[in-house]
Amino acid sequence: MSEAQALGDAIGAGLTARAFEPNAGEGDNGHTHESACLNCGTPLIGSHCHSCGQAAHVHRTLGAFFHDLLHGVFHFEGKVWHTLPMLIFRPGKLTREYIDGRRARYVSPLALFLFSVFVMFAVIQQTAGDLNLDKDGKVAINVGLSKGTAEVEKSLAAAQEKRAKIEAKGGDTDDLDAEIEQQERAHAAMRRMSGEKLSSTGFSILDEVIDETKSNPKLMLYKMQSHAYKYSWALVPISVPFLWLLFPFSRRFHLYDHTVFVTYSLSFMTLLFAAGMIAGALNAGLVAGLLTLVPPIHMYKQLRGTYGSSRFGALARTSALVIFASMALVIYLLAIAAEAGAG
Repeated sequence: MSEAQALGDAIGAGLTARAFEPNAGEGDNGHTHESACLNCGTPLIGSHCHSCGQAAHVHRTLGAFFHDLLHGVFHFEGKVWHTLPMLIFRPGKLTREYIDGRRARYVSPLALFLFSVFVMFAVIQQTAGDLNLDKDGKVAINVGLSKGTAEVEKSLAAAQEKRAKIEAKGGDTDDLDAEIEQQERAHAAMRRMSGEKLSSTGFSILDEVIDETKSNPKLMLYKMQSHAYKYSWALVPISVPFLWLLFPFSRRFHLYDHTVFVTYSLSFMTLLFAAGMIAGALNAGLVAGLLTLVPPIHMYKQLRGTYGSSRFGALARTSALVIFASMALVIYLLAIAAEAGAG
């Protein structure tokens, strides 16, 4: 295991633990017969240790264990159903309220992000089917061009039929000939791509990943998914500097504000991607296509609500943020590919 993998495991485990027990040991009101905290030894003066926050009374029964489990599950679920509508329809208000300290009703950004990542990978496991192996064990990428090829063929046939009619009447077909030539080139290119196997990208790191995928495809696919899940948290620190560039050297907005914004935004985009995967699996291509229009709108609403930007300012920053988000995603994917190839 590499140092990067060990670091990823440690950070991932720490973030998960913190997300699902955000109070780090703080409990509900309890009673106690202990005179000192069982965790740190500090003399007790109330129902909780004033030094470390642990409850004075520590339950040691099986019933209490399952009570805590159910309380944690349903308490988290209740917050999720209050947070999700805000995240979808009023992301700016949600982000601003959390930054300003009004947090009791909401799931923390980190916990929601980890939850959304879990949901996304669960959906991918159930719906992804475009990547398959041929008889030689090589990876064949289904680029989804069959439908587009059929549409080009239909359009080409119509253009050729139209040309024949014009030619029969002695009309000029020069413009139509140029159009037909372009369509024939597009058709030939799409046919080549639809049967083409990915072999080289021009990037040495990705080419190494492809070579390893060819030699042991199942292992490589497992490693890619495992690394993407393990290092999903890295999207946050990768994205925050890009958001900072929208408000450089601002005295009103700080890195903490940007981190909350980014984490809630990534949570939404992750859930949106999962919804798109489900729509695609249900052959609801139109719905999946419409979902691609949502991210810029959501970014705009979140920018306006969080930072109080004007309409024009929010539009300008949204345009830049779309570009920055794409750059952050590319950096993340390249890092995942490199780590998977090295591991």
